[in-house]
Amino acid sequence: MNYPVWELYWLNSGTLIAIIAVLHVFISHFAVGGGIFLWLTDLKSVKEGNIALRQYVRRHIWFFLLLTMVFGGVSGVGIWFIIALSSPWATSVLIHTFVFAWAIEWVFFIVEIVSLLIYHYKFESLSDRNRLRVAFIYAASAWLSLFIINGIITFMLSPGQWLQTNNFWHGFFNPTNLPGLFFRTFICIMFAGLFGFVTAVFEKNDSLRQTLLKYCAKWLYIPLPFLILSAFWYFYSIPENARLTNFVLNKQTANAVNVFILSTVLLYLLALVMVFRTSKALQRVSVFVLLIIGLSWIGGFEYMREYARKPYVIYGYMYSPSILVHDEEKLNREGFLKHAKWTAIKEVTEENRVLAGRELFNLQCLSCHTIGGVKNDIIEKTKGLTYFGIISQLYGQGKILDYMPKFIGNEREMEALAAFIKSLHKKQDPNIQPFTVKEENVEIPTFNPDKDKYVLLAWSTLGEKCITDADRWFSFLYPGSTLQAILIKRGKKPKIISDGIEIHYEVQKGYENPSKHVDFWKYSQSLKSKKIQENIGLTGKGLKGVFDYDGERKIFSAEGIPVIPYRDDGVFNPYPVFDIKAIEKGTNRILQQTKVVAPVSTELRCFLCHGGTPRWNGISGISDETAKNILQIHDRRHGTKLLESALKGKPQMCQSCHEDFIVKSKGIKGHNSFSASMHGWHANYIPYKDERACNFCHPNDTRGNTRCNRDIHSKLGIGCTQCHGKLDDHAASVLLSQEGTRTAKLLLKNLNPETPLAQINPRKPWVNQPDCLNCHIGFQKPDKSSSSFNKWTSDGKMLFRNRDDSTGRLPCTACHSSPHATYPAFNEYGKNRDNIQPMQYQGNPLPIGAQMKCSVCHIEKMDRASAHHTNMLREFRNRNILK
Repeated sequence: MNYPVWELYWLNSGTLIAIIAVLHVFISHFAVGGGIFLWLTDLKSVKEGNIALRQYVRRHIWFFLLLTMVFGGVSGVGIWFIIALSSPWATSVLIHTFVFAWAIEWVFFIVEIVSLLIYHYKFESLSDRNRLRVAFIYAASAWLSLFIINGIITFMLSPGQWLQTNNFWHGFFNPTNLPGLFFRTFICIMFAGLFGFVTAVFEKNDSLRQTLLKYCAKWLYIPLPFLILSAFWYFYSIPENARLTNFVLNKQTANAVNVFILSTVLLYLLALVMVFRTSKALQRVSVFVLLIIGLSWIGGFEYMREYARKPYVIYGYMYSPSILVHDEEKLNREGFLKHAKWTAIKEVTEENRVLAGRELFNLQCLSCHTIGGVKNDIIEKTKGLTYFGIISQLYGQGKILDYMPKFIGNEREMEALAAFIKSLHKKQDPNIQPFTVKEENVEIPTFNPDKDKYVLLAWSTLGEKCITDADRWFSFLYPGSTLQAILIKRGKKPKIISDGIEIHYEVQKGYENPSKHVDFWKYSQSLKSKKIQENIGLTGKGLKGVFDYDGERKIFSAEGIPVIPYRDDGVFNPYPVFDIKAIEKGTNRILQQTKVVAPVSTELRCFLCHGGTPRWNGISGISDETAKNILQIHDRRHGTKLLESALKGKPQMCQSCHEDFIVKSKGIKGHNSFSASMHGWHANYIPYKDERACNFCHPNDTRGNTRCNRDIHSKLGIGCTQCHGKLDDHAASVLLSQEGTRTAKLLLKNLNPETPLAQINPRKPWVNQPDCLNCHIGFQKPDKSSSSFNKWTSDGKMLFRNRDDSTGRLPCTACHSSPHATYPAFNEYGKNRDNIQPMQYQGNPLPIGAQMKCSVCHIEKMDRASAHHTNMLREFRNRNILK
């Protein structure tokens, strides 16, 4: 940020450095190892009196001098030139920190040049003793050059105590100095043998050529075990976080690792051709193939070493865009552009937003990314993200996958960079308009308190069952709602009836054919490992059928009804109504009938970040474009092949890997639960932490098509976060239950919950939930400061939807209805769409029996005792909200 930027949009400076550096390092390692090779081979010729070997050395020197001194020298200057242009501040730090080390290295380099020239031009005239002395001087000075440069290079990866002391010796003798020196020394020896092949294969004498090839092969194979040992030493000397970040999370590193491993295997296998007697032509072809493999090998290693430093150019001191770590907080607070020296724009306005974004891209992104270029193309990387998706990417950048530096700057600058990146895409985000709800009245069934002997109560277990309708690509919530019911015989002592009856259900007209609207049944074999009949749920239930009796809870239950919010007439209504009838066995007499809503939504608004539009008639659901964008990101981030599998007609359930209680999936050991993965990952990226964050994925936005939080709490202004916590708090609670998995720790690392992390109680999703009685202590009026976050139910039986009253016979939901839709509910799709039964049995939308309406079930007037729960026989507190 303190130097001008070299605008290389098509080929970024990092790639240019890599091209020059890999070639230079390949030759420079040969320059060190080749010096040792010349000295020891010459010494061998003198001791053995081998004139032919001495002549080989003489010829090898000329090749060695041209390659190392000419090409090596020019490419070395090229590196200085390119790093000074691409990262001038980091280059300045290296020069000023190690100025005396560089001076010493130049002394050794001059000694190298002089001694090699003497060795070459005076080879014949010098005595054997003096010639070997000159050869030794070159070999020693070349290795000492390696010693100096290795200390500086390893400093960039592991500065160690230098970060605190700025001491030259602490920086030079850093944690990776010694292992790096050993590793590179063995590389140099190995390359000496590799380049020895080049001159050996052109030896005309067949016998001598074969002897030289075997001799050079020893230089390749003898260092191998030491190379492997020093490689492990080097690897485990790298800072632990750098190893995890860049060798586990960074999938680009995997490519370099694969190249390195494959090149190693090929290098040593193909070298066997040189050991055994083969044709001259094959040997000459093989040696050039070996050189290419060797170049790939050193390239793989250098890429791994460079990746290991990410997101820094000097680890822990300076980020790759040349921003000092200790300036980060100030730049985030005061603004990046304000302190950037080489930009004309100092503050973002609405008029200059895109231009300011370009400046930010040049200063923070261009060191690694291109625009339509050959590597890390920012257009390709952000393809499939909306403007807000790019903002979320920038907000979460460097938090989990911290091989990328975090965005540095204030909120307006982040928006400006997102605007610039989005301007590079030809496709604009779709303009999604707020959904207009069309109210549909429901006919309330009749009830005669003087004549009717039975009360039939029914409810949905969930206040909103959500499904994913992107079954062609993936699924994590399939169709399958659950309705429950009880039949009460009215009397002095009302009795719950279970024998001699059947309870039937049937969906309202238009919802009978869900398979016309979603592809779950088409792909059920892949998603659920079995072919499922169209319009039938996983449990065998259809849109019309009979409840099963649950002997444990003593209620009737219809589990897995495959209802969806799409009607055959093209209407979207996430509150389909079911007719419920209690029928006497044998006579088929209808004892009582009622209606109940089975709320179900496909409003998962992934398109807000991942592009595309709502799938079904532009109203709701996950479109093909959105689903593919999601899978592409998942595959890129996690190394999966989910998109490829889906394109072959084999989509996957997310819970095939991620444990999820609600769909009875155990997942794969070591993977976070589905809820922990979803909340933990997105909490690091979504910039909002309040209800806005919830509404991105849950169907509760007041402008959306579902508006599921519709009970009295919502009417009183109580939102998601007062029970479930803000996004970071909520995510932390489920991540802490993951028994310290590595990925859970990564997701937790950058969360900033309002409740101190050490005080958050871990919980299992769908089992440990907020408890109503945390606020309604003793069923009394809550304090204004009440919050249910961090006070979880002990197990699934204590959940509101599974809990019974004080008698142990009547489910709470029978009288109060479903979570998030408790009576009185306020549904924009119909005033009393959720309040059908209280309106039917008592003429008001309040909980069954409220306002002391005990006569719904009790035919005699009750005393003041509260049988079902304490404090129930009283006036309803919030009657004013009904007006």
